[in-house]
Amino acid sequence: MTHMLALLQAATDAAGAGKGYALIGAGLAAGLAVLGAGIGIGRIGGQAVEGMARQPENSARIQTAMIIAAALVEGVALFAAVVAFVMQGKVTF
Repeated sequence: MTHMLALLQAATDAAGAGKGYALIGAGLAAGLAVLGAGIGIGRIGGQAVEGMARQPENSARIQTAMIIAAALVEGVALFAAVVAFVMQGKVTF
């Protein structure tokens, strides 16, 4: 009987560890999504400013392309963050 209880306890411990790993994965996914978006938008902005400094006559076109690219990067990051929060919401204790 005690052997069965030990097996049951081991099974519940493994399930709890799996849930913990799922929460760690969700947190890492959200963090990396935000980190990647920050780096991407920073690079977009820096390169746009450099392009405007090199060719001031094309500033309007460069700025338009920069805003569109930044919006796309931010959209992907938002989608990744939402997926991470959905993953976190699926874990029940």
